[in-house]
Amino acid sequence: MSNPVPVPHTPSSAPPAPDDLVQLLEAAAAFARAAGERTLRDFGREIDPERKDDGTPVTATDRAAESLLRERIAARFPTHGILGEEFGERPGASPVRWIVDPIDGTRSFVRGVPLYAVLIGIEWDREPVVGVAHFPALEWTVAAAAGLGCESDGAPCTVSDTTALAAATVCTTDLADVVDGPAAGGLSALTRAAGLARTWGDAYGHALVAAGRADVMVDPVLSPWDAAPLLTIVREAGGSFTSLSGEPSIHAGSGVSTNGVLHEEVLRILAGGSGRGR
Repeated sequence: MSNPVPVPHTPSSAPPAPDDLVQLLEAAAAFARAAGERTLRDFGREIDPERKDDGTPVTATDRAAESLLRERIAARFPTHGILGEEFGERPGASPVRWIVDPIDGTRSFVRGVPLYAVLIGIEWDREPVVGVAHFPALEWTVAAAAGLGCESDGAPCTVSDTTALAAATVCTTDLADVVDGPAAGGLSALTRAAGLARTWGDAYGHALVAAGRADVMVDPVLSPWDAAPLLTIVREAGGSFTSLSGEPSIHAGSGVSTNGVLHEEVLRILAGGSGRGR
């Protein structure tokens, strides 16, 4: 899917206070749960998705869940901006912008696979400061705010302490990316070097890294609404989140989450290096 080009921005306000971040985090988690409940009404039913211009699927449930999110945000924070996958951007008069993906993993949702998520990221002066990934069908929420740590269902969570790639669990969204894609050579080398390679994809793979259940997650193609919560979540869990080229941004078009220890090695391999196989 196409990525909106980020507008050059000069910070216009002081950094958010911890109390502000707590308020935003609690609101984001509540809104994500509400949108998740809306998706569950249709989950497991026969759904005929439409195709967007970029070929990706969209359902009436995607649109209904995003509408709910927008209504909740606008009612509680009327000056905040909103960017969403389905309905684009509504500029705000505040340094705060909400970035939402009502159903990350629409293909999983349509097929009745419970690994889809409601994603909410919040930027303050274009810097990600809050992230929530809620998995409605799993009843699992991973949430974080800058400087306040990361929680899995309300309990503190951290990345793994795996130090060797040969012992690491590496995830990616689509096996096709390993075989034929913009990062196929590097991904193929990475999966050969890993102790275990799995397609536990989309936001679920990144959440597994934050929770210490996987060590590496690679998304060769990632839109801002997909990445918006992930940078904060993974960083606050003690890990690293960058693009394939190492840029710490949600607007770079790709995403790599790791436990931090493995990050530089993973980026080297993805850039064309080689790793020792199992």
